[in-house]
Amino acid sequence: MNNNNSLTSLALQKFRKNFWGVFSLGIIGCIGVISIFAYLFAPDASENANQMHLSIHSKSPGFKVQMLTIPSGIESDQSFLSKLFFGTENTDAEIPLQSYKVVGEKLHYVEYASDGLQGIEKQVELQQFPNSDYKSYIENRRFVFGTDKYGRDYLSRVLIGSRISFFIGFVAVFISLIVGLLMGSIAGYYGGKIDAFIMWIINITWSIPTLLLVIAITLALGKGFWQVFIAVGLTMWVEVARVVRGQIISAKEMQYVTAARALGYNDYRIITKHILPNVFGPLIVISAANFAAAILIESGLSFLGIGAQPPMASWGAMIKDHYNYIILGKPYLALIPGVCIMILVMAFMLVGNALRDALDVRG
Repeated sequence: MNNNNSLTSLALQKFRKNFWGVFSLGIIGCIGVISIFAYLFAPDASENANQMHLSIHSKSPGFKVQMLTIPSGIESDQSFLSKLFFGTENTDAEIPLQSYKVVGEKLHYVEYASDGLQGIEKQVELQQFPNSDYKSYIENRRFVFGTDKYGRDYLSRVLIGSRISFFIGFVAVFISLIVGLLMGSIAGYYGGKIDAFIMWIINITWSIPTLLLVIAITLALGKGFWQVFIAVGLTMWVEVARVVRGQIISAKEMQYVTAARALGYNDYRIITKHILPNVFGPLIVISAANFAAAILIESGLSFLGIGAQPPMASWGAMIKDHYNYIILGKPYLALIPGVCIMILVMAFMLVGNALRDALDVRG
């Protein structure tokens, strides 16, 4: 046990000395916190940040406008936790303003119109506002990342879109580890016909292009949030199974396994208690790489339109919606989510490389 502890502490010391590994782990941690509490950070805390204002679509970063909120009078019984994790069920109407004035008991306002056009003038009774206090319902709103083609706050969409890209890594790696550990352990430990059969399944799965297999599974399970997570996970177990199989084939000939058999331990205990703990090093490294691969696959699926479905925010879907804006003079609409994907994938890859170096006993 002391030996295990010393090896673990040595690995941690080596990892801490790797600047890019620690820095990347910090980035992953920050994105993780943002993705969990996205609605706390998002300026638009409505469900999926889906407040559309078509009159201010595709505005540049830093755009400012006066926003009038007309209360609906409908009281929401939504709980605090529901608002925290799923967004606020917003029933109030939001209207970008060009100008406004009060005439008698009515608020006359001109809706915002771009390109120097004159907006439509409308009016609303002051009684619709509690205590006729209309001023508290008019605010100067700034869109830090601008607005998308539907006039939604782009910063909010980016923050909430981090959820899918971040959590698909965890779900996909979890599924791939369960299936891969099971198949690889059985194939490597028992060998013979069982090994040949499992390797036949592995080779067939390996030969199918990953994206094509994910598309087939997604179409079979249906389009949606969890279906994509499961589909990506079911395509990534092969690499885990091959690594586990190879590690167990070499480990089962070791003296400690022979001693465990001599003591009468069953196969399940030998595999789970004695062999697998000694092959976790390569598994941790491959899991970090699979995190990055899962994020890229999900982004590709969302770009193709079979990932997370609208109005759910997803970095891949945001690129799909705005890639044509690259030639229309507003490339940031596609570049911002693209850079976010690049940063997250790069962080996982650098953490994987740092873990590989830290767990290398020859180093």
